[in-house]
Amino acid sequence: MLGAYLPILLLVLVAIGFGLVSLVASSLIGQKKPSKLKLQPYESGCEPVGTARERYSIKFYLIAVLFILFDIEAVFLYPWAILYKKLGVFGLVEMGLFIVILFVGYIYVWKKGALEWE
Repeated sequence: MLGAYLPILLLVLVAIGFGLVSLVASSLIGQKKPSKLKLQPYESGCEPVGTARERYSIKFYLIAVLFILFDIEAVFLYPWAILYKKLGVFGLVEMGLFIVILFVGYIYVWKKGALEWE
């Protein structure tokens, strides 16, 4: 029974081996001529301004989490749309309830000012 998993194990070993061989070969063969210019940070052809250790506002993370939350909930609409005819009225009512709950959450977030960018 474990013989059925042998191809998967072999694929994993080949993938790990390829990664390790690539890393070792690049460190052995690659040129190592660091200079001040090569070690300088580079961003889209522009000189870097400020430090890379800059702090971000918590609003950035809050907006990102809310985007992921509403995006994932919108993904649940796709399977419902595929099975719409099979689910019938029950599916329509359940999806309506789901959208109402989602809308109430959206209104709550909006009223709290979480979507305001200052």
